This record gives sequence, C-alpha cells and structure tokens, in this order.
Amino acid sequence: MRKECLVFVGSLNREAPYFQGARGVGLSVYSFNEETLETRKLTETDDVDNPTFLSVTPDGARIYANSEVFTWREGTVSAYSFDRASGTLSYLNKQPSLGSITAHNTITRDGTKLLVANYGMGEGGPDRAVTVFGFEKDGALTTPLASISHKGSGPNAARQERSHAHSVTETIAGGTAIVADLGIDRLVSYRIGKDGSLGKLAESALPPGAGPRHLALHPNGRFVFVMNELDSTIVSMALDEATGKLSIIDSQPAVPAEARDSNHCADIQISPDGRFVYGSNRGHDSVVIMAVDQQAGALALVGYIPCGGATPRNLALTPSGGHLFSANQNGDRISIFARDTETGMLSDTGRAIEIGTPMCVKIVR
Repeated sequence: MRKECLVFVGSLNREAPYFQGARGVGLSVYSFNEETLETRKLTETDDVDNPTFLSVTPDGARIYANSEVFTWREGTVSAYSFDRASGTLSYLNKQPSLGSITAHNTITRDGTKLLVANYGMGEGGPDRAVTVFGFEKDGALTTPLASISHKGSGPNAARQERSHAHSVTETIAGGTAIVADLGIDRLVSYRIGKDGSLGKLAESALPPGAGPRHLALHPNGRFVFVMNELDSTIVSMALDEATGKLSIIDSQPAVPAEARDSNHCADIQISPDGRFVYGSNRGHDSVVIMAVDQQAGALALVGYIPCGGATPRNLALTPSGGHLFSANQNGDRISIFARDTETGMLSDTGRAIEIGTPMCVKIVR
C-alpha cells in the first residue's frame, strides 16, 4: 500500500468580519508519509478566494473548492485538476453557488454530481440552501442542475434568525442527501434524482438551539453522528434509509460543563472501523474522542486532547485511520496526531503543517 498521502488544504486569503484574520494562501497541496511523518509542499495557488471547504475525488485528481466571501450575495465553487506525477494544479472552471456564505460541498458516491450547501446571510440574491452540479468529462462543473431553499428559524436569536444550511452529506447507501441546517435545528433528507433533482423525504428535529453543523456516517449505514455547534453536543441518530427519517439514540456533551458557554463545535469525523468519533471544539481548543457502541449506536466519552493550536475548524483522518489532522484556524497550524486504533486515543506527534488560517483539510491515498 502506498505510504504517501496527498493533503489538500484550503486557507483563508480574504478578510471577513466573523473570522480573526486572513493569513492564508488559498489552495495548497502537500504530501504526507505515514511512516516518517514527513510533509512536503507540492504546489499552491492564490487564485481561489477563501476556499473554506473542499471536496477531493478519491484519486486526488479533482478538487472542488467553495469560495466564502462575506460581501458576495452568491459564493462560487471552483474546479481544479491535480496531476500527481508533476505536482501541479490546473484551473478548470467555476460556477455560482446560488447562495451566500458557501459553506460545504460533497461529491456523490457515484462520482456524477457535486452537492453544495450555502449557509446564507441576510436577504437578496438566489438564496438557495443547497445546489446540485454535474461534471463535464474533464471534471469541470456544469451549470446548476437543481437547487432548494429552506425556511424557518430557531430560538437562538443571534444565530438562528433564519435557515443556515451548514453541510450536505450523502448516506452510505447512496442516493439520499442529509442537509444539516443550523438555523432551524433540522436534518432535512432528500432523494437525489439521476437528473440531479432533490426530492424531499423527511425533516428530523434536533433539540431547540442545538445548531447542527456537520455529520459523520457509521460504515454500517445505520447510524449518523451530528456535531451541534451551538449547544456543544454530539448526537447519535438512527437512519431509516427508506424514509430518510432520523431518530435520536443518544446525546453527549462535546466539552466539559464549565467550557460549554465559551465553546462552538465545528467538525466531526469517524474512524474507518466505525468504533470512534472525533469532534473539534473551538473555544475549548480540543478534540473530543467518543467510543461508539457498535450494536446500539450510543456514545461514551474516551477523552479530550488539546488541538495543538487555536480554533480547530476542521479535522481529517488519513485513509488508514492511523493519523488525524486538526486544522487550527487561529493557530496558523495543522497539527498531526497519531491514533491508537484499539483505544481511539490520540497523541501529538509534534509534527505540523505551518500555514496561515487553515480552514479545511482533505486527505487521500
């Protein structure tokens, strides 16, 4: 098995009032050797604005980068190709996202579409929560195939004054997209049509004020784990694939009680074997580790580890599950942790990628 991984990083390069500085380049690509822990910068480009989230094809040949720019009524999604042999990035094209504050995207499991979530701020513009794109033969994005909007609000007046779609995730079985909407405390499930259409299946409620942000899917396809940004909890849910409905199994705090008022959760990842989930805590500046009951889906705290910086916005596991990367936005550092596959615990290797304002990290073999 190849020991070298490719690490794709999006870093902030345009100021926004809700971020603490923009010291990044844009889009960067590194190699990482899991045996030696060596990282090498292969290439970078500054011609993409604020790539706060990326998706990468399994072979690392295509990258789709969201641009989240505060003053734009519509974000954009840019397509790049990457040549592993020469270590070069090539721009393919970009498309408007049909919504503002473009927050998340995912490539469908069949490799035919890109699903994009727009957080949305203010009014005006197309204001679509989710937009679907197809791919041209070279990997460039088509014009939008479909889009949908959400309406509603939540009890947190400052953050839930309207719908805020924060992520869109396709189920393990494929064909169903689950949108985590922070503004309305709902997971909204859609059937993905072959033509890219989105047919609504179900809405699943989370506790008022929870603020769902990102999801992690258990490999068995039955459990979904939700990172709630506003109340700093991780919720385990059971998925009915036929109906798209999710029901709560368990809920656990992501930080100690004394840290909850000053913390905002961000990302969540799951180990390849489905035994452990990892969540990032901004404020507590930690990674929380939870064990997963493989039969019931319940969660149990394993522990916390300092993130190795400040404001851990995004996490990524290597395909082997042997290492976890923490993109520490305000620490200008992506910390590299070794992972004990038996206990789930993390240990700081002392190695890192030093880069300004890292927002997203993706790793492929």
